[in-house]
Formats: sequence, structure tokens, C-alpha cells
Amino acid sequence: MIIELNEENFDKEIENGLKVIEFYTTWCSYCMKQRIELQEFENSQIKIGIVDGDESPNIINRYKIQGYPTFIVFKNGEKIDEFSGLHNKSQLLNQLVKYI
Repeated sequence: MIIELNEENFDKEIENGLKVIEFYTTWCSYCMKQRIELQEFENSQIKIGIVDGDESPNIINRYKIQGYPTFIVFKNGEKIDEFSGLHNKSQLLNQLVKYI
């Protein structure tokens, strides 16, 4: 399940459970390729949020996002991992399996 997050719903959405958040921009070609890979998780139990960096600058500043795409893994509202760059489905699963 992919959920669009913004400055209004971000904190509420990450407060419970395990969430993977992708920080992206609409002008980033790697982000657009990443979206295709994220769609592979559409019917999975893995909850993925996406944050448009141009639309939510306060969140970008809070987590000091330097490039796109960047992923942060949250567990019950706490940041537990961060990685960046374009990843295919199996690479993403390898990053996440240690937290599932």
C-alpha cells in the first residue's frame, strides 16, 4: 500500500508500526523510475509512504534529506534506517527484511 504523505498527515501516519517512506520530487528521473518499483508493493503488507520534497519542505529539513530518492524506515515513529538511490524490488526487500 502506497500512501501520499504531506506536512498535515506525516506524523500521524508514521506513529504506529513499520513504515517505509520515500522522499522524492516530480523532477527527479530516478524517482520516477523508483515509482515503478514501488508499485510492485501495491498489494503487499508493506506500508510505503511517499513525500514530495517540493510540497513538504519542513519534513525534508527535519530529516536533512540531501538527495532523491531517499528512504527512511520508521518503527512506531522512530527513525531506524535510511538509504538513498534507485532500488529494485529485491534490493528494497533486502533492506527491509531485517525489520519485518
